[in-house]
Amino acid sequence: MAVATQTLEELCINAIRFLAIDAVEKAKSGHPGLPMGAAPMAFVLWDQFMRFNPKNPHWFNRDRFVLSAGHGCMLQYALLYLTGYDSVTLDDIKQFRQWGARTPGHPENFETPGVEVTTGPLGQGIANGVGLAMAEAHLAARFNKPDCTLVDHYTYVILGDGCNMEGVSGEACSLAGHLGLGKLIALYDDNHISIDGSTDISFTEDVAKRFEAYGWHVQHVENGNTDLAGIARAIAAAKAVGDRPSLIKVTTTIGYGSPNRQNTAGIHGAALGSEEIKATRANLGWNYGEFEVPADALSHMRQAVDRGASLQAEWEATLATYRTQYSAEAAEFERMLAGQLPTGWADALPTYTPADKALATRKNSEITLNALAPVLPELIGGSADLTHSNLTELKISGSFQKGHYENRNLRFGVREHGMGAICNGIALHNSGLIPYCATFLVFADYMRAAIRLSALAQAGVIYVMTHDSIGLGEDGPTHQPVETIASLRAIPNLIVIRPADGTETSAAYKVAVEHRKTPTLIALSRQNLPNLPGASVEGVAKGAYIVDDCSGVPDLILIGTGSEVSLCVKAAEQLRSSGTQVRVVSMPSWELFDAQPASYQESVLPAGVTKRLAVEAGISMGWCRYVGSQGDVVGVDRFGASAPGDLVMEKFGYTVENVVARAQALLG
Repeated sequence: MAVATQTLEELCINAIRFLAIDAVEKAKSGHPGLPMGAAPMAFVLWDQFMRFNPKNPHWFNRDRFVLSAGHGCMLQYALLYLTGYDSVTLDDIKQFRQWGARTPGHPENFETPGVEVTTGPLGQGIANGVGLAMAEAHLAARFNKPDCTLVDHYTYVILGDGCNMEGVSGEACSLAGHLGLGKLIALYDDNHISIDGSTDISFTEDVAKRFEAYGWHVQHVENGNTDLAGIARAIAAAKAVGDRPSLIKVTTTIGYGSPNRQNTAGIHGAALGSEEIKATRANLGWNYGEFEVPADALSHMRQAVDRGASLQAEWEATLATYRTQYSAEAAEFERMLAGQLPTGWADALPTYTPADKALATRKNSEITLNALAPVLPELIGGSADLTHSNLTELKISGSFQKGHYENRNLRFGVREHGMGAICNGIALHNSGLIPYCATFLVFADYMRAAIRLSALAQAGVIYVMTHDSIGLGEDGPTHQPVETIASLRAIPNLIVIRPADGTETSAAYKVAVEHRKTPTLIALSRQNLPNLPGASVEGVAKGAYIVDDCSGVPDLILIGTGSEVSLCVKAAEQLRSSGTQVRVVSMPSWELFDAQPASYQESVLPAGVTKRLAVEAGISMGWCRYVGSQGDVVGVDRFGASAPGDLVMEKFGYTVENVVARAQALLG
């Protein structure tokens, strides 16, 4: 394999390889094998096909690139540096995986401009790519005109064997095939190696046939190590297919060029070591020092800067024409891109009084979504095959389907995990779209990885979760989420809101829409709940507030969430009749309350009032931080039961009588 002279293309490809090799070696940590094997396909893609502007990573009409096999992130960092992004310097590459560097151990969109989505957990990236492609298709259908194409970009993904093994990729790619997302092109790094060794110990399916069955256009480049022309032909052919997503299976050698470690599991996730690096340099004819890039290679790759500036200028000229010819549409498009909400949008939020009919908060949610849909054209979403249980259909729109991408009702099918990851992609398209997705709260466990990545990647997805407690009734413990709320509250940067009535549900959506870098999960009831006299939109925004107060200093504070707040109000009335001073606090969101100043927290939960009883139809874990050592919790510290919802709630102690008794026991 020794090379005497190298073409310009080979210089560029080997520059990518050795930046990865040297960075991993310096860090003594990382994954050099994928960048070494995938460098040719990545070079061809970025050099010949990708439309981007290194000096403006956020230019709207850029092609999106996703490295789904995020462990190989040095591939992407090398490309960002070589093509001239200011976000990744040579010093950043030298600081790979170190504190404060913009080159973390897996790609992070919030850390490194030029990285579109946060990847690492395998399969998430390709699912994000489906969301990015759906966002492009939707915006193109809404804003493009026969004589003016404003939205026109591709989503390219490099994924690996591990991504194809993870179930989330199957969920998302199945939907992508159904939708016919022709601007989604995935390059599959088919290197036959995973951490445990050759993939044939556990993974022998025909991936190409699987994707054909999904409805994808599929090609195979048999020699991904050196057949640059074949890679280019395959990408060009994929771009020519407008009615289906494309998978290009590119067979490569992991760790290509390493004489003793290529095509082994040992090069997947470990530095080569000084002796093997020396041997690899000799094998590939790389007569350059550590982190050294040949001037010819750097000069060629940096042509992307002028090319990108020209591409953006052409698009901005198109936008100027669009403004002139379609001023109203242009104003809406640019407002969305700027992340600005329509003036007065919150005025459309439904309002309630105690005289209004008691409704399940999932019904309040439906009313709110349909009130917002006309004034928030960026709102788009749907359910995991539970539309008529979650009540999430936007009545002013049809379904987002092949040929009807302008519609706003997304039909995910029974694919919770894929649904969450797709919505992350829509949110991270950075075009102002506000995605929501829905299922039963208990099935948040199916999509927890995606929810966690929403929080980590600062993707403002709205999670609409109904059937939020044992109160759902007959479906029983498999569907009754006793521990789910507590576990979701453990995720940093996730706002969890459990509204108590119609007013609090409207308030929950106000919070969710306004938080574009924080996902919000709204947990909604199946059973009807009365509208409370003291319910407050402003109170919900603060996480907890006094919903019903006594005339003097409280002897006891009852703290409720969701369906249990009205129960606390009724119990307080009975306790007051016997002379006890009782305050009722609605605490729909721990996270929002914890973010308030200490003075506000003290005004709601005074330190001097130590007798506190929390009432929530879920496990009691975590409530000690609010009730203290002298407080108590009415909780469900076991699985639920199958019976009518009212009876289940009664049997588990969610009655006025039990709350009063537990309160009196606290008071002695």
